[in-house]
Parts: sequence; C-alpha cells; structure tokens
Amino acid sequence: MPNITIRNLTVQALTLKRVERFGAKQVTTGSTLGNAIGNITSLLNATSFNSTEIHPEGEAREKKDVDIKINAFSAQGTDFPAPQEDKEVVRLLFECDGKWYEVDTPSKSDRSVVMTRLTKDDKREFTAVYIERHQFLAIMSSSNLHAWMKELKDSYPLPFLSIPGTHNAPTCYTALPSVRCQAVGITEQLENGVRFFDIRVSATPDNDNLALVHSVFPISLTGTKWFADLLTEVYAFLERNPSETLIMSIKREGTGKGSDHDMSRYLRDRYIKKNSNRWYTKPQIPALGDARGKIVLMRRFHCDDSVNKSENDGKGIGIDAAHWPDNCEDGKTGGGGFVRVQDFYEVDQSTNIEKKISYSHAQLERAAEALFRAPGAEGYEKGRRVAAVSLANVREMLAYL
Repeated sequence: MPNITIRNLTVQALTLKRVERFGAKQVTTGSTLGNAIGNITSLLNATSFNSTEIHPEGEAREKKDVDIKINAFSAQGTDFPAPQEDKEVVRLLFECDGKWYEVDTPSKSDRSVVMTRLTKDDKREFTAVYIERHQFLAIMSSSNLHAWMKELKDSYPLPFLSIPGTHNAPTCYTALPSVRCQAVGITEQLENGVRFFDIRVSATPDNDNLALVHSVFPISLTGTKWFADLLTEVYAFLERNPSETLIMSIKREGTGKGSDHDMSRYLRDRYIKKNSNRWYTKPQIPALGDARGKIVLMRRFHCDDSVNKSENDGKGIGIDAAHWPDNCEDGKTGGGGFVRVQDFYEVDQSTNIEKKISYSHAQLERAAEALFRAPGAEGYEKGRRVAAVSLANVREMLAYL
C-alpha cells in the first residue's frame, strides 16, 4: 500500500506522535427495510446511500511512536502505509501546543469528522477529511460554519471574500438524476456555510406564485416546490444569524408562459417589498456591513420598465447579470463587467471533463489575481485593486484540488 500523506491546512504546526493500526469491522446502520428503501430511492436521487460504517476492531495490533512535524499550510509524506481498504483502520495521534488530538483513517463515514480532543478543557477544534483513493489526510481548523461571516470586518467588499455556492441550489428532492444537483436542502446548506445560491423559477402570467425548476423540469416528483417557501427558510436563517449575508442569483426557466418582465414585477411586489429589510437590491456589489442579514439580488432576467423606473433612481433592482455569457470559458456580465463567469457545461462527453477542470483552474487563478488591499491596511483605497499576485503559489494550491 502507498504511504499516507498529511496536509495541514491550519495556522498552527501539528506534530504526529503516534500511529496505531487496527483491524476493521463493518457495522450496519439503520434497519434492513430502511436500507432497502434507501438503495431504491438513491437510484432516483443520484446520491450514494451508506448503510455500513467502518469501525476499528479490538485492540491495536501495531503501535508506533513517531515525531513528524507538519508545518502550517504544508504537506508532509510519511513512511507508514495507508490502511487496507475495508480491512484496516489507522489511528493517528497529533500534538499541537501541548494539546492532543486523535483521528481514525478512514473515519466511520466518508464525510469529514471532528478530531477527538484528548486534553481537558481544550476549546480548539480540528476537522479532518481522509480521501481513501489518494491515501491523503487533510486537517483544517473547525469553524462556526453557520456564522463564518461574523469574524469578518464590515468594511470588506464582497469580492474580497471566497464565498462557497451551489448550482441549482434547491434541487435536493426526489427527482430524475439529471434534475437533482444537491443532496441537502437550503437550510442545511446555509448552516454549512454556503452563501451563493443559484435559483431557477418558472413564471406564469397573472399569477405571482413562482415554482422552483431545473430547466423545463420541476425539481420534485412529489409535488411543486415554491420560491416563497424557500425564502421562508432563508429569512429564518438570517433572523438566527444576523451577521450573515447571501447572494441569490435568480433566473427564469421552466414551461411557464410568463415573461422576464412579469417575473420582475412579481419579485418586487410580492417578495421584496413585503420583506424589504431582508433584501439588498441596489445595482452594485456591497460591502459586507451593508449586506448583513440580507439577500443580495443578482438577477439573470430583464426588468419591466415600471420596475426600472421606480427603483434605485431609475436603475432597477439587483446586480444586472441578464446578459449571461452562455457556455463560456471566461465571460463578463453585470453592467460594467464586474461579474466574471466560467460556465462551460458541455461535459456530457468524457473528453470535455479535463477541459472543464482546466477552465475551472484558470478561473480560480483569475480570482486569486484580483487582490484588494484590506480596509485599514497601508495604501488602501476603496475599490482599488493592488498589483496581481504571482501565480506560483496559486498553481501549487490547485495541485491539491
């Protein structure tokens, strides 16, 4: 077996002090009937359904004291083999500033896990992710994902931040595999730190109920899901977490006969005006402090003249991304071109998957180049970018993605 590689994605140095090797046993979770139903529904949901967990068995059959230092934001190879799949569990003991932490590889499930704290009254927390097929363990500092923006200054412009988002965000329901893009709903995404939401709705003439769709399809086979209900979830989250903001990209799709102009009126009159304290609809990208507790609207639709004339001194509502570049490697939209888009989606052919990966890497590099001086730093001017950073470190980082 190849040896384990450990990457430390924290600001502290970690030292691996002990390696213990166990046999492994598979533990069934849930009932037989529940597992059978889960396996059937997973065919529709296009997601994996785990009915077993891997646990260490008995006492460690091998123990080894080591002293391997992994500096902050660095990777370190080791001289001990990764666990044999489904046959072994390797337990790793780390020390950081005199405190001790433990993690099993692989963990019980294929998700990230919080490392076990072994020192009394230790408030620091680390999260670990083990990628079995690459024999790769990543360790990062745990954070309050539901309120990660709380730690950031009001003066930071939103482009200053790396904001995680989801494609066709509400498509977590029982649906055809080509329709379902997410495994969990909007609230769970918000609680786990997602702050950009791609929303598609269908509009009907003379009816302001907006159905959630993916292309021409409803997002659920068990009944229509509504934009109003999605907003109820978002408002409740923002009420609980006033430090947070989110960007919502809204696009008209589906089979409804309503137009962009219809939808813009519905959005303004029913959804925004009735909860105006929860929306940021100026046609510009705000600073974080101006957007806390609010939804920043990015519209991929054209506004009705009545909306354009009545809102924001005749400028309409939201960041204008109506002229969205289609299937592009590198495009610009948003009025002055301040929204930059990589939206290549022809990945139905396997030969294009590497192309998509290459385009994504290039977009991340472009984002890394667009640096701003932090407010309060020497030489800071509002909205002024600094010189582009060398891409050497960016490309090194991308090698681990």
